[in-house]
Amino acid sequence: MKDLKKIVGINLKYYRYKEGLSQEEFYEKYKLSVKYFANLERGTTNIKLDTLQLLAEVLKVSPTELITYDKQRIVTQKRIDEKSEKITN
Repeated sequence: MKDLKKIVGINLKYYRYKEGLSQEEFYEKYKLSVKYFANLERGTTNIKLDTLQLLAEVLKVSPTELITYDKQRIVTQKRIDEKSEKITN
């Protein structure tokens, strides 16, 4: 079984990018704790079910999309992350 925290983190980041929002814009727009959301995206903390539902609504997806392992989505997100790292370095 895959690490569910990591899957949720990748999916959160993927859908946030899809909405065209930076982390800062996302935090500000939806009044989320920066530290908590950053940890969720890194897959280092557990997510509460009510938070999962809220984030799914905000990102316009079902909660199951946030917990579903999708190899293509993960590959796409890794490519986006690599491009971002090259830009910032």
